[in-house]
This record gives sequence, C-alpha cells and structure tokens, in this order.
Amino acid sequence: MIPILDWQRFAGGTDAEGFVADLGRACRETGFFLLDGHGVPDHLVAEVFEMGDAFFALPQAEKAPLDIRANPHNRGWAAEGSEALDEKSGVMDRKEAFNVGYDLTAEDPRVQAAEMFRGVNVWPDVPGFRETMLSYYDAVLNLGRALHKAFEADLGLKPGFFAPHFTEPMATLRILSYPASTGGIGAGAHTDYGSVTLLMTDGVAGLQVKPRGGDWTDVPHVPGAYVVNIGDCLMRWSNDIYVSTPHRVLPPARPRRSIAFFMDPNPDSVVSALPGTGAAKYPAITGADYLRSRLDATYTPKEA
Repeated sequence: MIPILDWQRFAGGTDAEGFVADLGRACRETGFFLLDGHGVPDHLVAEVFEMGDAFFALPQAEKAPLDIRANPHNRGWAAEGSEALDEKSGVMDRKEAFNVGYDLTAEDPRVQAAEMFRGVNVWPDVPGFRETMLSYYDAVLNLGRALHKAFEADLGLKPGFFAPHFTEPMATLRILSYPASTGGIGAGAHTDYGSVTLLMTDGVAGLQVKPRGGDWTDVPHVPGAYVVNIGDCLMRWSNDIYVSTPHRVLPPARPRRSIAFFMDPNPDSVVSALPGTGAAKYPAITGADYLRSRLDATYTPKEA
C-alpha cells in the first residue's frame, strides 16, 4: 500500500516525529508515498500543464532544434521513440518530454568550462514558457530540499547533512506527454536515477509500481498530491536502507500528462554510504558520474 502523508505534519510542526516515522516506513518498504499539503500553488501546477500542452502541440520542425540527444547537459526535447527506460527489453517508450535543468547563464564559468551537467537551458518559442518553468522549478526544488530534512531525521543524520549537496543540484524538471494508445508502453519499467522524484499527474491512469516481491499495482491519484519515490542515488547513499522501486506507465486510454521533478545532488557531491549505515555496499561516486552512466543507457542515437 502506498501511504498518503501530510507534509504539514512535519513543516508545520504539528506531528513531526510521527511524520518522520511514517516517511521512514514508506521509504524502506515501497519507496513510494503520496505527499499532500506541500504548499506548491495549484495555479502554478496548472500553468506548467498549459505550457507543456502548448509546447508539445508545436510542429516537429520547431521542436527538433531542441533535441536532447544533441545536448550534453540533459536539457531539451525528447522525441517519442528516443528513450527506452526498460533497458532490458529495449522497447521504445511512447511519450515525449522536455527537460529543464538548474538555470545558469552562458557567462557562468562552469558553463564556459563545459563542465558536466553545467550548461544553459534551451527554450522553445512559447510565450511565458521560460518564466513559468523556472518559477515551478524553484518551488519544487525548495520542497525537495525541505524533504531531505525529514530524511535526515529518519536516518539519524545531523540536521543539515544533505544541505551542502543540493545547493546547485542537477535537479531536472521534466514535462511529459503520453498519447492515447492501445499498444506498446508509455514508459518502460525502470527505477529513477536520482535522490528523490516528485511527480504531479493529471489524473489519467497508467502509473504502476512493483514493490519487492509483489505484482504491478496501480498508483492511486489524489488530486493536488505529489507521487514521491526514492531514486537509485538515495538508495545507494543510504546503503540500501531506502528502496528504489521499479515503476512504469502503461499506454493510457486517453492522452496523459505529468510533471516530474528529479532531485539529483550537486555534480561534485560524493555519494558514499551514510554514517551509521554499516559497511559500504557500493564504491563512492560523484553525482555527475553516476547520472551520466545512467543516462547513457537510456537514449537511442539521433538519426543523421
């Protein structure tokens, strides 16, 4: 069962200890929970959906120059058929997407030095798109940072442990569009790569999760609530105390949209077993090296 947690129990201090206990249980058992009371404005969510609709409705010729496969920093447009999240099956996903990363200027020294995942965002010619996406990015980034304070409490870490790792993170805002279909797969079975994912859906069914030892189960929809799941990076960081659980999107009966926010750490953050979690099960790795290794296995080559 995927629990519904009220963020205000923690953020408002009404039941922080109980919230942390419930959070820890969810992170250890299914790696998924629904987060209500998060404070991200409904109107902002609605505006992101509207901007996404406007972008995906553009002719392919206008989207093609923004192709993510030509961008070394994981930004831009992912065309339908360009990704296979289920690396074992190799079946192409029936979806298109657009990625927005941490916003930097072209003059930033890290951009000038072509550091990994330190590029500029690319933007379509859709009025208001950039402003809306960056406003939403900031709102959910702040929520994700605050959520890590609850992870700290559950994992017995000193307050503020995660803060230095998410000052300028490789967090990615991804808007997604799934066409109505009776075949194929919307998004193949996969686990997410980062620390934690915050997903907003439009209520159209299709998202399923497969808990350890269980069968595929529909993720319930609670209007306005985020679907939150632990990613592989945090599972690795927690030395497998938290679980990153496979999930997929079935072909929807009608067009489906979602807004994902993937919270990866700073590129130079070293991900190694957290204090008090025992002998490390994985070698230490930087956030950038880990994310690059996962993305390289996802995209199909761009046709010449």
